[in-house]
Amino acid sequence: MGIRVGVFFGGRSVEHEVSIISAIQAINAFDASKYDVVPVYCARDGNMYVGTKIGDIDSYRDIPLLIKRSKRVICVRDAGRCTLSYYPARRLGSSFHAEIDVAFPIVHGTNVEDGALQGFFRTLGVPFVGSDVTASAAGMDKYVQKVVFRDNGIPVLDCRRVFAREYFSDADAVAGETGRIVGYPAIVKPVNLGSSIGIKVASDARGLKDALDYAFQYSDAALAERAVPNLREINCAVLGDQESAEASECEAPIGADEILSYEDKYVSSEKGGCKGMGSAKRVLPADIPPETRERIRGLAVRAFRALCCAGVARLDFLMDGSSGEVWLNEINTIPGSLSFYLWEPVGLPYRELLDRLVSLALKRAREGASIAYSFETNILTEMRPGGLKAAKG
Repeated sequence: MGIRVGVFFGGRSVEHEVSIISAIQAINAFDASKYDVVPVYCARDGNMYVGTKIGDIDSYRDIPLLIKRSKRVICVRDAGRCTLSYYPARRLGSSFHAEIDVAFPIVHGTNVEDGALQGFFRTLGVPFVGSDVTASAAGMDKYVQKVVFRDNGIPVLDCRRVFAREYFSDADAVAGETGRIVGYPAIVKPVNLGSSIGIKVASDARGLKDALDYAFQYSDAALAERAVPNLREINCAVLGDQESAEASECEAPIGADEILSYEDKYVSSEKGGCKGMGSAKRVLPADIPPETRERIRGLAVRAFRALCCAGVARLDFLMDGSSGEVWLNEINTIPGSLSFYLWEPVGLPYRELLDRLVSLALKRAREGASIAYSFETNILTEMRPGGLKAAKG
């Protein structure tokens, strides 16, 4: 029997469909001689399902029918192990579905990639692939990650964070102040989403208000920053942990508009099949000078470590095509398609990338086993009656 890997995907996120594509790519790429893969679909309502069709991409053309034909499960910690059990429990026979050795979350967006699902696995005590809770949460918040990167000497654009409550109390004043601080043209984006969802370019004050209104459809906070002139986007992935991390090849994604859109990434390049980000239009390797390539790869590793990431992450950079100046735009702690296409040019096939990711998860679990999570005291045994009264003073 191989290592039992539970691949969790979907979730209550606007990037739900992208997660399905990324996960089923990985499920099909695992080495069956080493791993027993258990696909676990997380529906939009948060319920988890297993079944013979859960790992079949064609089944997701009709999700309600797929759910009807599948079995709902819950994760249970039993005798120190993580098991998937049918829910509701069966009246006759066992409710056991499978035991997993390691959880592999291949999820994108809020409520799943942002530390929520990672915290769930940590509570269960099951090893899981990818960044831990804090890095996942910080990596999903575009403002917080900028603060961390700037504090570590990594170049980022100046920005302004705008909260929906603040904006809708006086839209004209907030938009005016934001425009004065950031300047035009400006990019406005939800503070905690990926896949280019909710992003607009604003060339004037009216456009800025339209962009903020649009961003607040997807998040209660938005980020505004000055658009880079002669923009070129350069992406690079990093694999590893705090002990050792390495950078992939660099790519230059090709967008049909001023910014790379959701359609550029997932729709226009792929008419059927299951290639996701792997088939998006790009120049790979990126046509940039060797010194720029090495600078970006070095910054990517520094940023990965600054945020205490683990597993694989993709770091997206903005470059002024005329001056060559580079800024880190954002990090994706669980990138679309796990950025496997960026590793193949440097000699790391997708199957081996998955091996490395599982190994890193098990390594973290071994290291964590030596940490004490309890502290023996006599507080409860010596407590007097009425000792739960709130302290005064």
